[in-house]
Amino acid sequence: MYAKIIIEYPVKTLDKCFTYEVPEDMVSDIKVGMKVLVPFGKNTVFGIVLELTSAKPNFITKKIYRIDNKDIYLNEELLKLGKYLQEKTLCTLITAYQTMLPSALKVKSQNKSYDKFDTYYTLNKSLDEVNKYIVENEKRFKQISILDMLIKGDVLKKDINSSSTKTLEKLGLIKEIKVKKYRLNNEKKEIKDTFNLTKDQKEVYDKVSLDKYGIYLLEGVTGSGKTEVYMHLISDALGKGKTAIVLVPEICLTTQTVKRFYDRFGSDVAVFHSGLTPGEKYDEYLKIYRGEVKIVVGTRSSIFVPLKDLGIIIIDEEHSETYRQDSNPRYDAKDMADFRAKYHNCPLLLASATPTLESRARADKKVYTLLTLKNRVNNMVLPKVEMVDMALELKQGHYLFSSVLKEKIKDRLQKKEQIILLLNRRGFATYITCSSCGYTYKCPNCDITLTYHKTSNNLRCHYCGYVTKKDDVCPKCHENSLNYLGVGTQKVEQMLQELYPDARIIRMDQDTTTKKGSYQRIIDDFADNKYDILLGTQMISKGLDFKNVTLVGIINADTSLNLPDFRANEKTFDLLYQTAGRAGRDKKMGEVIVQTFNPDNEVLNYVKNNDYDGFYLYEMNIRHKLKYPPYTYICLIVIKSANYDLCAKVATDIKKYMEPKVDAKTIIYGPTPASVFRVNNIYHFQITIKYTFDNNLNQLLKEIENIYNQDKVELEITFNPARF
Repeated sequence: MYAKIIIEYPVKTLDKCFTYEVPEDMVSDIKVGMKVLVPFGKNTVFGIVLELTSAKPNFITKKIYRIDNKDIYLNEELLKLGKYLQEKTLCTLITAYQTMLPSALKVKSQNKSYDKFDTYYTLNKSLDEVNKYIVENEKRFKQISILDMLIKGDVLKKDINSSSTKTLEKLGLIKEIKVKKYRLNNEKKEIKDTFNLTKDQKEVYDKVSLDKYGIYLLEGVTGSGKTEVYMHLISDALGKGKTAIVLVPEICLTTQTVKRFYDRFGSDVAVFHSGLTPGEKYDEYLKIYRGEVKIVVGTRSSIFVPLKDLGIIIIDEEHSETYRQDSNPRYDAKDMADFRAKYHNCPLLLASATPTLESRARADKKVYTLLTLKNRVNNMVLPKVEMVDMALELKQGHYLFSSVLKEKIKDRLQKKEQIILLLNRRGFATYITCSSCGYTYKCPNCDITLTYHKTSNNLRCHYCGYVTKKDDVCPKCHENSLNYLGVGTQKVEQMLQELYPDARIIRMDQDTTTKKGSYQRIIDDFADNKYDILLGTQMISKGLDFKNVTLVGIINADTSLNLPDFRANEKTFDLLYQTAGRAGRDKKMGEVIVQTFNPDNEVLNYVKNNDYDGFYLYEMNIRHKLKYPPYTYICLIVIKSANYDLCAKVATDIKKYMEPKVDAKTIIYGPTPASVFRVNNIYHFQITIKYTFDNNLNQLLKEIENIYNQDKVELEITFNPARF
């Protein structure tokens, strides 16, 4: 028998199968999808078996050394999904399979074991033999006590601290056994009854068929009870012997969502996201692989988990750009979910209060089935949104907080109600400059200013990670004239503490959530009313449900509005509308204060009126005129090199190569410098391709990769990128 194997090296020249002979002693064990160890040149490498054949090749073959793991391997569906991922993103096949596996199981040279065990003592003789020993040795009290315990059941080794165990082991009466221990949620939970659906929820629920493939778009205002619809649909899928995947966009959302699923479905739930340790991920993957759980809740990578018999896939907050991976392979989890839904002939449910324009357009064209929840549960009123003109406030001496927002915060604190404040910029100051000589702290590796983080007194580059200590005086002219310009969450937190010294304030951004469990702790503490004000970046904008929050303040609504990105309007609307939706989610009326220097801006007024439909029509009109998605598709080619001249030349050559080969209606823009031109001393040029239909584009892009990917030049090709 022979095996065709893809090896662990993720390079284009080796992106093919190599044939190896299967030794006789492995023939009965080896399966397609298994990880094996093989010789390759002078090295020993891992690979994945993609095909088994009895046909002897007409060349000399080497033998497989060993099967790495007989118990875990990629099944037929995941092998096909990997090939689909390769085709969609133009990555190597081994890169696709690496992406689908947790770090503990990746196809690479590593022998570390992530298994964790509990050691127990158990009886090693029959009950009659043990009782006979007890009768004959009644004065050996310690031994008899241990045997009495073990007659009732196995006992953890650490709970029996006695030398008598060694004696009993030597006599063959007891023995040690190791039991696989999971690090997360191994205990059974009491499963709560389901809640009754409202009339609106029932109408949506009734329209989803679990018996066939279909894509549904659930557009539901914030607080309309979308999660309860998910619960009922999943419960029905489980009743049919099926399983379910639920994707959420942020780790912080996973914690709150998982708790709801644990409470409803008990230990049938596994969680899967990047915040888990490698050992925890390995455990969760094992539970999923062995069929010990029926539901997986997690972030983007959860779409690759080896759940069998899928009955439904749900993508919550489907508008979130976190479902797209920025690094190779640059996939969209929604594409992968669509493939799996087709494979299992089950529904894919996309849900959001602010669906992407592409999804909503497909629903309008009946490609997706549109489902709507226009009202909040129990007819709770959507929060009142008030725009505050910060240009006028500045004239009155109100710099960061308007007089309106200050008064509203004071009022809520007096009422013992909670407040959420959004500023989508972390750090203390956006940049530091010298008023004497004009010196500005910049990253030596990137074309970007350094952000000041006061808690650590560090200046940090948010692109390459460069960190340096802040000086007390200007490093150029040595004057004491450093100015802190721009505002980050740390600065806002300091000002809040000065304005409201008795208020309990918690900040949630990337700086405060680096430690394991920090997301959960902040969310739980705020939900338990241990804090009055939650200040954060965009991670607080989606999906979180706090019943005592009655005020939401948007510190600067203009942050993302004027970015050089055709999706700037859509991203701003999503962020503000979603954040506004955190207010008034229980019986108390919610209120939202939006601070802006552009109070007459159309997008902000759609936020003010809670009008997604109006925004959708407004933005679609602009997209149509400018030929942007969803009226076209976009492909982005980024050319990267440490050599500026070489980078510019290759970018120009690529455009010249493409122009005569693309469809007549396809437009090629560039090459131009990327928005951040130099990152970590690597220059970035980009070429943007707009097209509606181009049959040859995929093949053309493969040719470009083969020709222009060089030792000193790297190409990144992304279809429908989240950002430019």
